[in-house]
Amino acid sequence: MIQKKVLFTHGYFLDEDPKEKTIMRPYPPLGILYLSAYLEEHGIDNDVFDSTFSTIDLLKQYLLKERPDIIGIYTNLMTKINVLKIIEFIKEEQHHLQTKIILGGPEVKNHADNFLKYGADVIVLGEGEETMLALVRFFCEERAYEELKEIKSIAYLDQATNQKHISDSRPLLRQIDLLPMPNRKKINMQLYFDVWKKHHGQSVVSLSTMRGCPYTCKWCSRAVYGQTYRRKSAKLVVDEMVYLKTNYDVDAIWFVDDVFTISHKWLKEFAEEIAIRKVAFPYEIITRADRLNEEVIDLLKASGCFRVWIGAESGSQKIIDAMDRRVDVNVVREMIQMAQKKGIQAGTFIMLGYPGETTADIEETIHHLKVANPDLYTITIAYPIKGTPLYEEVEANFTVFPEWDKGTDRDIDFKRTYNKKFYEYAVRLVYNEVRFHKETLKSNTNYLLLPYLKAKSYAARGAMLIERLRS
Repeated sequence: MIQKKVLFTHGYFLDEDPKEKTIMRPYPPLGILYLSAYLEEHGIDNDVFDSTFSTIDLLKQYLLKERPDIIGIYTNLMTKINVLKIIEFIKEEQHHLQTKIILGGPEVKNHADNFLKYGADVIVLGEGEETMLALVRFFCEERAYEELKEIKSIAYLDQATNQKHISDSRPLLRQIDLLPMPNRKKINMQLYFDVWKKHHGQSVVSLSTMRGCPYTCKWCSRAVYGQTYRRKSAKLVVDEMVYLKTNYDVDAIWFVDDVFTISHKWLKEFAEEIAIRKVAFPYEIITRADRLNEEVIDLLKASGCFRVWIGAESGSQKIIDAMDRRVDVNVVREMIQMAQKKGIQAGTFIMLGYPGETTADIEETIHHLKVANPDLYTITIAYPIKGTPLYEEVEANFTVFPEWDKGTDRDIDFKRTYNKKFYEYAVRLVYNEVRFHKETLKSNTNYLLLPYLKAKSYAARGAMLIERLRS
């Protein structure tokens, strides 16, 4: 087998992200670091170009200098346009670069046709480790192109017909305990720690314990891992925590799992492992209210959890049910308050502009945030991601649909109860109303701030009324 130069990258450039530059909470690209480690474990040397703190021009210079034979690019909504620029550059430099372009990640499955026509050689459909290894071996062995169809879970253009071919699906990895830890040594982790220290006073590292999510939220994409639940053993998770603490100057962990407390049995094992090995490591998680109770919150607190994000998306039960969230808004409030009572910060997520949402639903969301009183919350305006039930529901009512190579699903708009501008003003209303409420609860309230916040609320309501009449 001929050794080929293999490179992974992801096309995310922090300096191009105005929103993230105000937040400054970047995390390493775990997906390609898992792929890198898996290939290395199987004897395939590879490099990683971490673009987070770089530029697309420096990436282009690197490609021309190193001339990788194979490049694997992680692709999501945020990176899609840059990934297209990378593909275009490689194809334009064919007299310098003979690079095979392999794409993976949540964005590629439902847009495979377009990515292939744009110049990608192969699309990895779903989980990437085994498929990427098979593809690298295929190109290293320089096998006949017709034999590519033998590799499972890929899409590519048949050279004879120029038509897309999708191979048989590959079963998902059943035992993710067998996966090596992400290949963090391939990138400069200190860059991330320095940014966190500078902007937040502590360094934070991301860690994944599970793959998939068995829940049915209509707006959520399951393009990579499907509607599954597979998890590393508690012991291996703590092993990785110990590795991070031993090898890096890091203060806290962000568990990237969709529902950290989904298994109470696993959580007990995790807490016991932490206690036995005395691994003092503060951590932050995301979960669901229906997978919390007092015992679970006590386990979280005892094992180091300092902040829990509890999904709700709305304060209106009608909208929660429309999303197929399968959670009771009253339970969400109860769990937020219980976590706080136990000394854990509580955050939550809000989504406005979901199909069917009215002014009354927004008022219920404001009421929900005032009653629950989370320490933190974020707001997004709903958008349909291709391949999700939400996309299918609103596809016939698209009002804005950008050219594929010039925009992403984030730019799609659809006919809502009111126009999108209405919901943009609604975001302002929620922020100002909730902040006003929080300020009134403070013992050291700045009373000059209160009329200012209330005035901004009135202004937002007025703008919403105008947009509602326009709708």
